[in-house]
Amino acid sequence: MSETPLLSSVQRFLDSDPGSFVDGQRVSESGAERFEVYNPSNASVLTLVSHASEALVERAVEAAHSAFHGSWGSTSPYLRGVALNRLADLIEANAEELAQLESLSSGKSIHLTRQLEVPQSVVFLRYFAGWATKIHGQTMTPSLPSFQGEQYAAFTRREAVGVVAGITPWNFSLMIGIWKIASALTCGCTLVLKPSEFTPLSLLRIAELAVEAGIPAGALNIVNGSGRIGQQLIGHKRIAKVSFTGSVPTGVAVGKAAISANLTRVTLELGGKNPAAFLADVDVDAAVEGILQTAYVHQGQVCAAPERLYIHRSKVEAICAKLSERLGAMKVGGALDESAQFGPLANKAHHDKILGFFAQANARGQVICGGKPLPGPGYFVQPTLLKALGEHDPFLQEETFGPIVTVLPFDDEDELVRMMNDSPFGLGASVWTNDLAKAMRLIPRIEAGTVWVNMHTFLDPAVPFGGVKGSGIGREFGSAFIDDYTELKSVMMRF
Repeated sequence: MSETPLLSSVQRFLDSDPGSFVDGQRVSESGAERFEVYNPSNASVLTLVSHASEALVERAVEAAHSAFHGSWGSTSPYLRGVALNRLADLIEANAEELAQLESLSSGKSIHLTRQLEVPQSVVFLRYFAGWATKIHGQTMTPSLPSFQGEQYAAFTRREAVGVVAGITPWNFSLMIGIWKIASALTCGCTLVLKPSEFTPLSLLRIAELAVEAGIPAGALNIVNGSGRIGQQLIGHKRIAKVSFTGSVPTGVAVGKAAISANLTRVTLELGGKNPAAFLADVDVDAAVEGILQTAYVHQGQVCAAPERLYIHRSKVEAICAKLSERLGAMKVGGALDESAQFGPLANKAHHDKILGFFAQANARGQVICGGKPLPGPGYFVQPTLLKALGEHDPFLQEETFGPIVTVLPFDDEDELVRMMNDSPFGLGASVWTNDLAKAMRLIPRIEAGTVWVNMHTFLDPAVPFGGVKGSGIGREFGSAFIDDYTELKSVMMRF
C-alpha cells in the first residue's frame, strides 16, 4: 500500500475548529452544536464542524444581500472575471491540499481528485470567468403605429437575480460547488452555499481562497450543518434563486418549497438511471474499458454514470465475462491509497443502502459478480454486475447511485429505444457503436438531456448539462446558465 502522507496544512485545517464562512471570515459560534465528519476509508472521525445557527444563516444572507447591492454589485464585469481567474490561480497553487481535503471526507480516490476534480474545477472556473464580459441583451424596433411622427426603440437587459442559495451533494462537493459559485458570481449574483454535512471541508477552504483572490466579503458565504439550513435558505425572502444538486425526492421537495416561498426560481440537477447501449458492432475490449471508466468511477457515485447496460444479444456474454474478470481483479483500498483502483462508499448511510440492494439482488439470484460487503472498518463493498430479470426489473428503474450495474440484452433498435426511454429519469444516455449513421438516427429518439457516443459521463464547461423528465429543471454550463442567474428586463422608449 502506498498511502499519501497528509500535508501539514491539511492537518492544521482539520484541527482548526472548522465551522462556517460568513461575510469574509471563518465563524465557529461559541457553544454551537457540532457534527462529526468521517473518513469513509476507515470510519474514523476526521474533525468536528460547528453547525450554523439560524442567526448565523441570517447573517450570511444579509451579508450576501449587502454585497449584491454594494461591493460585488458595483464590480465591473471585467473585474469580476479577473477575480474568478485569480481564484482559479489559487486553486492550482493549493491543488494538493484541496485534493486531500476532498478525498479524505468523500472517499474519492486521490488520483481522481488530483487528476479530475481539482483541475477540472479550474477549467470550469476559467470558462465561466470568460462569460463575465459577454452577458448582454438585444436591441429591436417595435412595430407600434406612429400617429404624429413619433418613433420607438426597444432593448433588453440581463440583470443579476440577486442572492442565490446553493445546495451541493456529497459526491463531488468541490467541483459542483465551483459550478454554483462561478455561475452566480459571473452573472453578478452573490451566494450562500450549503455543502453536504458529509463533505463540508474543501468548500470552506475555497471560501478562504476567494477572499485572497479579491472577491469581496459577503459575496460568497458557506453555512454548514443539517438540512434545516437548506430549508431556512429556500424559504428566505431575500433568496432570489435556489440551485440544488442531489436526489430526485429531495429535489422535488426543494422545488415545491421554493415555489411556495416566493415563486423563487430554481435550477434542479437531479438523479438518473442512465442507460448505455452497446450495439452489435461494438468491440468487446473497448466496451469493457468504457464501462469500467464510466460506471465504476468514484464507486458509481456519479449522477450521470451508466447504471443500465443494454447490450446486443450477440455480445452480451463476452462483455459480461470480461467485465466480471476485470471487476474481480480490482485492487480495493482507501481514498489516499495510491495503488487502489476502487475505494469506499462515501458514508455509512449510503453503505447501508447499497447493502440493502445487495440483499435483494442475491435473493433473486441476479448477481453475476460482486454483491457483497468487504471486511474492514471502512465503507467498502465489491464492484457489482447484475443480470436483469426482464425489462421491468426494479434494478432497471430505481437509482442505486453506487457500484451496481445491471445488464439486459436486446435484439433490435426499436426494442432498444423503447427500453432506454422506459424510465422516469432522463439525465444522460450513451450509444456505443462504430456506425455513425446508426448513432445519428438514435440520438433524437433517446429521451435524455445529454447523449454521449462512444463515451459517457464526461462533462465540458462549453456543453450545457441538465436533465429531462424527473432528472431536473434548467441547464448548467455553456451560455445556458446565464438564463437561470439573470432576469430579462425589457425597455421601450418613445422619442
